[in-house]
Amino acid sequence: MIRRIPPLNPLRVFEVVARTQNLTAAAAELHVTQSAVSRQIANLETYLGVALFRRERHGVVLTRAGRAYADQVLPAFDLIASATQNIVKAASDKTLRVQTYTTFAAKWLIPRLGDFRKRHPGIEVKITTAVPDVDFDRDKADVAIQFGDGHWPGVQLALLFQDEIEPVCSPAYLARYAPNAKFPASLLRHQLLVSSLRKSDWHDWLAANDLTSAAEGAVQMSFGTSVLTWQAAVDGLGIAIGQNRLLAQDFEKGLLIRPFHLPLRGTRAYYLVWPRRARESRKVGLFKDWLLGEAGA
Repeated sequence: MIRRIPPLNPLRVFEVVARTQNLTAAAAELHVTQSAVSRQIANLETYLGVALFRRERHGVVLTRAGRAYADQVLPAFDLIASATQNIVKAASDKTLRVQTYTTFAAKWLIPRLGDFRKRHPGIEVKITTAVPDVDFDRDKADVAIQFGDGHWPGVQLALLFQDEIEPVCSPAYLARYAPNAKFPASLLRHQLLVSSLRKSDWHDWLAANDLTSAAEGAVQMSFGTSVLTWQAAVDGLGIAIGQNRLLAQDFEKGLLIRPFHLPLRGTRAYYLVWPRRARESRKVGLFKDWLLGEAGA
């Protein structure tokens, strides 16, 4: 069955006139002339085939048919107004919902968030973590930080930084298994720490530096996330592949070192993404500007 819905402009005019019971007040609310209001009402009455208002000396009064129609149309417009207010409020509230990966949040974003809160104390940042790419229709997120080639449909994006990897270990591990730091290749004969989410990193780095054969006899220990893999390296369990931008603080504190000094830059990168069709809110704009500043520092 085909639903009959009248032209929406005349219907909107009818809602205002029925609510105000005054053509002048309706024209003022709609920012049109009184004659324009009258024409729209006439169009709707022609479409419906009934008179909706009775013109009297001091204004207009709903007919019986008009009253019955208004009793159903006005609540429908109230629902539309309420739904619109709710969705606009959700986009403009002071909570910024950021979706990213556990490792990125723990090693890069969270250590810097204090600066954002200091600059913008009125914005509450709520972080959720997930491995799959964000779906803004599904996920309750205003923005997301994703890793990949930058080809995601339906989003706008800004490059944060490229992926750069190389082996990392604790200073004690280096001293134990490569006493002469000029020849670190001996580290590769012992225990390689592997993140299950980035299994190809060791293969890629070894192949790029012609060191695949040097690691043929090594034992491997796997972890569910990179952050666990790096913690195992800090604790001296082996040597891991690090992502240099995410481990900056560990390098500064001396928890991890880069014994080879042979970084490999990949084709993928970290990006800030947000919905393409969404109007950029103030909170998203402030976070984007701050994040790009931090990434470029």
